[in-house]
Amino acid sequence: MSARKVPVTIVTGFLGAGKTTLVRHAIETAEGRRLALIVNEFGDVGVDGTILRSCGIKNCPEENIVELTNGCICCTVADDFIPTLETLLSRQPAPEHIIIETSGLALPKPLVKAFEWPDIRNRVTVDGVVTVVDGPAVKAGRFVDDPEKVAAQRAADPSVDHENPLEEVYEDQLLCADLVVLNKADLLSDDDIKTLSDEIKRSIPRAIKIVAAREGQVPAGVLLGLSAAAEDDLAARPSHHDNEAEHDHDDFETFIVDVPEVATPDDLASRAKAIANAHDVLRVKGYAAIGGKPMRLLLQGVGERVDTRYERAWQPDEARVGRLVVIGQKGLDRDAIVRTLTGES
Repeated sequence: MSARKVPVTIVTGFLGAGKTTLVRHAIETAEGRRLALIVNEFGDVGVDGTILRSCGIKNCPEENIVELTNGCICCTVADDFIPTLETLLSRQPAPEHIIIETSGLALPKPLVKAFEWPDIRNRVTVDGVVTVVDGPAVKAGRFVDDPEKVAAQRAADPSVDHENPLEEVYEDQLLCADLVVLNKADLLSDDDIKTLSDEIKRSIPRAIKIVAAREGQVPAGVLLGLSAAAEDDLAARPSHHDNEAEHDHDDFETFIVDVPEVATPDDLASRAKAIANAHDVLRVKGYAAIGGKPMRLLLQGVGERVDTRYERAWQPDEARVGRLVVIGQKGLDRDAIVRTLTGES
């Protein structure tokens, strides 16, 4: 009798939707199930992995949390992803479930396709693709303007330029989903939630479930155990890139800013809001030191919405220097952004 395949849940979603918060809550509610995590960062600093490692939950030990920072996971399948997966599967005891948190710029379908590779197909299965949606952002129309019009244009003329790559990423993430988490529901009215849920359902050519959540609080019992076997269901998961040999992220750029100690959390948050107002910054995230405080401050910003919270104590051997990852579309004025975030302007 063949061994049971290890289920893998892929968590995708646009920048700042709340994927890491959702994954952390899933770990906390896994009720002893042995988990492993693969975290794919866009950029070369592992902020999300650091957040997850600090949770200190025994069923997901630090050695079972692996970060891939050499590029989008769906573009580095052979070099990074499959060797990482094989390493996790060889652990003793082996994980009972693996969660993959993709970069906010990743297209999930190429990653699901990787599970067709002979070396891993008999050992793992895609239990489900969970797409996290930033409810207030979508309500504001930030990532999608007119889905029906764009779809009609592409159908009529394959050579149409993709004028809004953010829209394309967002749509592909929805089209691959088995479960959509409409996050930050506390910032929406009941009518907003119904309207957005109906719009999402209309955009996906198959039946899926939508769950409204606040702060990513969806229990593991809901997220894990979907039994979708998504690698066997690729035809039902259309993508704007189905006819392309590969894709890249040339529309985006990312860089890191080292930030000296800041006076207050509000001071840092105001700087993050300032760069969102003055530049085409999509996302800023990372950590910083606050004067006189022993705890490290975590910052997560999407546009003008910036959240901060104290995460953990600074270690005695750590330099009290903050690091912020800035993600935006090509052409950012890096010098001006650095000056703002470091308090030089």
